[in-house]
Amino acid sequence: MDLLKWSKRPAADVEARKPEVNIVRGLIARATTPLLPDDYLHLLNPLWSARELRGRVVEVVRETEDTATVTIRTGWGFPASYKPGQYVGIGLQVGGRWHWRSYSLTSIGDTDDKTISITVKANPDGFLSTHLVGGVSPGTIIRLAAPKGDFHLPEPMPDSVLFLTAGSGITPVMAMLRSMRSRDTQPDIVHVHSAPTRDAVIFLDELEQMDADMPSYDLQLQLTREQGKFDIDQLDAAVPDWRDRSCWACGPVAMLDVVESHYAEQGLRDQLHVERFAIARTDHGGEGGTVTFAKSDKTAEIDGATTLLEAGEKLGIQMPFGCRMGICQTCVVPLAGGYVRDLRSGEERREGERIQTCISSVSGECTLDL
Repeated sequence: MDLLKWSKRPAADVEARKPEVNIVRGLIARATTPLLPDDYLHLLNPLWSARELRGRVVEVVRETEDTATVTIRTGWGFPASYKPGQYVGIGLQVGGRWHWRSYSLTSIGDTDDKTISITVKANPDGFLSTHLVGGVSPGTIIRLAAPKGDFHLPEPMPDSVLFLTAGSGITPVMAMLRSMRSRDTQPDIVHVHSAPTRDAVIFLDELEQMDADMPSYDLQLQLTREQGKFDIDQLDAAVPDWRDRSCWACGPVAMLDVVESHYAEQGLRDQLHVERFAIARTDHGGEGGTVTFAKSDKTAEIDGATTLLEAGEKLGIQMPFGCRMGICQTCVVPLAGGYVRDLRSGEERREGERIQTCISSVSGECTLDL
């Protein structure tokens, strides 16, 4: 047993479908350290690694003025399948530093051809999204984290489905739609999607083709500059049987807050599944201050709106993360010292408590064993 632990340890954090794969990975890692580091595998094939998941950018295709689909060929150890609607972690090296974010997969979940796709909207304040849309070149080697997330269709599939999406919130739902289109039978689907203009509708041609080809799919576009934002009070008129449908909703925070409240008021919260791309913050941010990463021997002065996860990544520290919104618990670590504030609830946490770095900021000073 000690030998098995010794052999697997260098690859312990790399997911594999078969346990024996990590034994092989670990032995390779042991054999190549320190005399022949993991970079020598990279010389043989850039997608080979005994310690991490990697991918290569195959192509970048513009969808709208500010969005693009990035197709990635996955390397050794990436899961052969995942559930449409899940997200994947993407690590891109820019200016000598690795930057990580999570993006919804828009491919359907079958990686027999070893490729996946994400569709990214360039956010003016989003360094990595802007680079992926406008600056990443085919052939670029990236790091990957295995697909995760609970925003996906169940098995068996419900008889009737409602999708409520807006803007880039279409991306996880597009994976679901593509997956359902590939099946011989589809449930009864109503899809209400909002965007400012037709030119801003991501996947417009494909959505309208589905609407024409799939009798069970009803697309209702809400072009907000002409028609105004979709009002939840319109739901009875737009989808009279919405109460009988399982609903998946993804879009801006304000929209999702209204949808959640509406379903809760109707006693139907269990029928609603929500995917958020941003933290629903309170008005009570952290006070800001000094965060110390003890194992890395690094410190940073941050304001009360910057999360501990963001602070660590800016320093080049390998921070655990998943959804980046306080849902998946991947980023949870013990607070070794000091105080932090939860940006969603406004509650203060202190030394000894377990905290989520993706939704916490420092209050005065704090220390993490990272």
